[in-house]
Amino acid sequence: MAEQLRRVRISVPAAVVMIFVFVSSGAFGLEDMASSGAGMMVLMLVALPFVWALPMALVCSELGSALPEEGGYYAWVRRALGEFWGFQCGWWAWTCQFVDSAVYIALILGYVGGWWPQLDGWELWLIGAALIGVFAWINIRGLDLVALSSIIFTVIIVAPFIVMTVLGFAHWHGTPLQPFLPSGESWWSSIGLGLAVGVWMYSGFDSMSTIAGEIERPRFVIPKALMISVPIIIASYLLPTIVGLAGVGHWQSWTADASGGGISFVQMARTLGGPILGYLMLGAAVISNMALYQEYLASGARPAYAMAEDRLLPQWLTVTHRKYGTPWVSIVLLAAVNLVLIVGTFANLVVIDVFLNMFYYILIFVAAVRLRQKEPGLERPFRIRTGTLGLALICAPAVVIALLTLYTNAIDTSTTLFGHASFTLLGWTFGWYAIGGLLALVSGPLVYWYFKRRLGGRPVGGDPVDGRTLEAEPQT
Repeated sequence: MAEQLRRVRISVPAAVVMIFVFVSSGAFGLEDMASSGAGMMVLMLVALPFVWALPMALVCSELGSALPEEGGYYAWVRRALGEFWGFQCGWWAWTCQFVDSAVYIALILGYVGGWWPQLDGWELWLIGAALIGVFAWINIRGLDLVALSSIIFTVIIVAPFIVMTVLGFAHWHGTPLQPFLPSGESWWSSIGLGLAVGVWMYSGFDSMSTIAGEIERPRFVIPKALMISVPIIIASYLLPTIVGLAGVGHWQSWTADASGGGISFVQMARTLGGPILGYLMLGAAVISNMALYQEYLASGARPAYAMAEDRLLPQWLTVTHRKYGTPWVSIVLLAAVNLVLIVGTFANLVVIDVFLNMFYYILIFVAAVRLRQKEPGLERPFRIRTGTLGLALICAPAVVIALLTLYTNAIDTSTTLFGHASFTLLGWTFGWYAIGGLLALVSGPLVYWYFKRRLGGRPVGGDPVDGRTLEAEPQT
């Protein structure tokens, strides 16, 4: 599979940096978790890795070492659960990326508009189009260039957080765990937004898998990088949060969007280190979104390529660049859709995407267990050292977290439609996100039926993956 793609050499440290960007790219955004209370915020940052992030990293390491194919999780679910569910996984992930990747450019334009308010809408769009063009070219040029620029971006992102953390410990004057919950709130009533943000902040460990067909020795590089990246990402969230709570405080005003006078990491950096550190943190926030867009443009384009190779999407999506050996048509398609989406505001669609993300995450966990049952003899250079039941128990808490996240988003009533914030069905009250999310889910079976009937698909076999992938590699 994917014989025409060019393989590039990416070291384990470079892969760690890429996974860091996929999942984190800095702690920007987790400020909104403070709505659950200072202590609860810290508890979730510590607990979620064990019930969500680590199970996902372990499962992606095992499946990625067994099936290091282009398209990643699409190939895993297809092999374990069949063509239909494989398509659903790939389609839901791909459609998510159309909106999610464009959000990062929209956020950059928000910062630019704040700096130069005299710019009109078209001027901002041209800036966004230029950024999309640059990062599309980098992606077409190859993953080695993506990895190099990710390393540069990460240094710029991490540096102000390190300085802020050191200064925060020097100015420690509060108790970071108090109050544990907001006044008058219970555990259940306070956890909603904080849990959703926390799950989002610890997601993305699966993204590296989609480009495995273009990396040399993916069976060794990606699993090892995943295991190294988990504690790094935990520290990148936990340390700035603790010093912010103890050195700055005012957790009630924490927000990722500080345009209304709230406190974000930019304001915390300015408080602890003065205007210069504040500006450096602001610049890091912009670079963070650039890094995220660049990498999700890479990851988001690959499932479509893999599904097209399996004759479940149009064949023109499999066209690769003659010189660079990258799926340039799929990359350009995703970038072109982003050009349209950055014209307007579409933040609500991102929340709808939570439905698609959580469902395809559930499919990944189910696929890991099913593949153990279906193909116990499949070579797994990285293997979670439990039996099938033990693997299921590792996956179970993450599946529960995914279902709980789906529920909290389904009952979210922050969006109004025709003057109403919710609707009632069979005595249950749901927010409009539930309708949008369910409609997005239904698109998967409908599109599968159309392309399956038109293109025929390709039989799901148990043959070994691409022979080039199976070259001798170190055992993990």
